[in-house]
This record gives sequence, structure tokens and C-alpha cells, in this order.
Amino acid sequence: MDEINRKIINQLQRGFPICERPYEEAAKTLDITESDLISRIESLLEDKTLTRFGPMYQIEKAGGAFTLAAMTIPESEFDKVAEQVNAFPEIAHNYERAHKLNMWFVLGTENPNEIASTIKRIEDKTGYKVYNMPKLEEFYVGLYFPV
Repeated sequence: MDEINRKIINQLQRGFPICERPYEEAAKTLDITESDLISRIESLLEDKTLTRFGPMYQIEKAGGAFTLAAMTIPESEFDKVAEQVNAFPEIAHNYERAHKLNMWFVLGTENPNEIASTIKRIEDKTGYKVYNMPKLEEFYVGLYFPV
């Protein structure tokens, strides 16, 4: 990783301009061109240095809902069930954990009433119970990983 990519990752974790030309504004502070910034972000995504680049929304303020959910899936079925779960557009991300509840995912819907019906659809599709773990309280962590 070169020094410019390092600066891009470090700076953009802390914020991104909200304006008519945000990439141009961000690029100025990095002493590169807008097209270079866009190209570098695309390359970092393509080579999997970054897995995602985009805003984080508080969906509840827009009338939607998020929940954390988990399932217990036999190892022999894990990949098949992960594919079934990930096919639902409401799934934000899905990951495996070393625990009895070994499949965890975040489910986001346009309104809170859709959480239960989406969980039911996942259970019907996979044949496995989904444990809903809704957020009771939110904490701002200010996560930052210096590169």
C-alpha cells in the first residue's frame, strides 16, 4: 500500500464532505485529483483492501429498522443456508461465529413491522429458527482503524 492510499483510508474513515462534488473536495485535502481519488477507492474495493465504502445511516430516523439475528446451522448446511439468507435483500451482512449460534446477520427493513415478517420468510426458506436480537440501546463508539 502506498502512502496516498494510506492517507485516503485514514482521512475518509473520519468523514466525507457533504457537498455538490464531495470527491473533488476530499481529493483537494489529499493533494490528488478527483479522478485519482475515485480510481484509488475503486481499486481498494476491487482488491478487497476495503470491503465497503459508503455512508452509515441511522435507519430508524428514516422510519426503518435494523436488527441483529442469529441461527444455529449444522456445519454441513452452513454454506447452503448462508446463500439462502444472503439472497434476501434485507440482509446487510452475514458472518460465521464459533458458537452454538454460529450464523449471525444484520437485517434492515424499510419499516419496523417488516422485521418479523422477514424473519418468518427466512425461517420458512431455510427450515431453521432465527433468533431476533433487537437493539435496546445505541452507543456511539467512533470506530477508527489507523492504517
